[in-house]
Amino acid sequence: MHEHDPGPTRGPIRPPSVDRLLRAVHAADDRDRAASVVLSAARAVLEAERAALRDGASPRSIPELAAAVLARLAPRDAGPAGVINATGVIIHTNLGRAPWARAAIEAAQQAAATPLFLELDRASGRRGRRYRAAEDLLIQLTGAEDALVTNNNAAALALAVGLAGRSGVAVSRGELVEIGGGVRIPEIIRRAGARLVEVGTTNRTRADDYAAALADGRARMVLRVHPSNFVLSGFTEVPDPAAVARAAHDAGAVVVDDLGSGALLDTAPYGLAHEPLPSERLAAGSDLVTFSGDKLLGGPQAGLIVGRADLIARIRRDPLARAFRPDKVTLAALAATLELYRTGLALSEIPVWQMISAPAEALRRRAEAVRDAVADGRASVISVESTVGGGSLPGEVQPSWALSLAVRGPEAVLRRLRTGEPAVVGRIADGRVVLDLRTVAPALDASLATAVRAAITP
Repeated sequence: MHEHDPGPTRGPIRPPSVDRLLRAVHAADDRDRAASVVLSAARAVLEAERAALRDGASPRSIPELAAAVLARLAPRDAGPAGVINATGVIIHTNLGRAPWARAAIEAAQQAAATPLFLELDRASGRRGRRYRAAEDLLIQLTGAEDALVTNNNAAALALAVGLAGRSGVAVSRGELVEIGGGVRIPEIIRRAGARLVEVGTTNRTRADDYAAALADGRARMVLRVHPSNFVLSGFTEVPDPAAVARAAHDAGAVVVDDLGSGALLDTAPYGLAHEPLPSERLAAGSDLVTFSGDKLLGGPQAGLIVGRADLIARIRRDPLARAFRPDKVTLAALAATLELYRTGLALSEIPVWQMISAPAEALRRRAEAVRDAVADGRASVISVESTVGGGSLPGEVQPSWALSLAVRGPEAVLRRLRTGEPAVVGRIADGRVVLDLRTVAPALDASLATAVRAAITP
């Protein structure tokens, strides 16, 4: 008697080999990709396929697996998502601070796309000084003897304080501030190797307080920190900058002024407090002034140092100056931004100043047009107050107009606006979603209306 022959047994289903899948990928894709990258993606797809088959899934065909490999290799949006800023905060740190002028964007694209004379002298063909256009414009716009660009203002301040060496740096107790990101003035001084010498009191400091610290040799530098991100009110007193400079210079000391936000235009004509200008502090006797490029100046993130040529020459020789220097894209964008100031076009071309100078009546008309485009009874127009933000002009506000949405679940609507396309960031006030038009570029009004309609429609 013969045993029963069950016939051929079927083994486990296996995906195709790596080589076979790679041939299918190359047949479907005509781009010249690095072989190691394609191989890694193919192996990952095959590993996922094996796991799926073990769980009982139906096998995918080779074309389907090849498509999965190409999907892994498809370009992704590597940058942060763009957003319409309807918060009413002009320089919003969490939204990237100052949006750039069109001229700055074009200059940055050109610098990124092509070789340029960065450190090569065009006339001689020899190595020359690093691209100086931005620094030359800073000299022209502030009246300084020289200027230096770093990658942010904290770096600029650290380099300036580094001139003190191991000597003392006199700072008013009312100016021992935190400048953002947990960075504090005492820590910057300590990391620079200098000693902090506190003078005056939290609320009242006089020029004589600095003079006393300089006369007995405790300090060889005076650091003044502009309170650009807080307001001290009440029984207060701050010394005249010129008086502080005289006291310092009489003792042979250096005066460094950190202005933080660094306005190159007067903010007072737009209903805001006057923000000190670098040119004013230099005229009052400061030896160096540091400020930011991406706040009230309205350009890319950068730290700017202007002042005495001999002191800036010493900073250039500091090994840390190389660690803190900006790249070619930043230098190009900054130069293009500063050129708008030189030619008198800053108000009309730089977004930060477009927002600051926008008349309230024009904002009301825009808000009404957006309301009409939304065409929903829950949308109305209300008067609001905007702020500059970004560590600039604390406590100062401007009248503005906003779209107000009387909706159920305002938090959910705000979330749908934030996660929609286009993304919109607003705020909630008195239980309503509020979208301030001062911080929305006029060209985006139609997109804002579209986003609002999508967010409030079930």
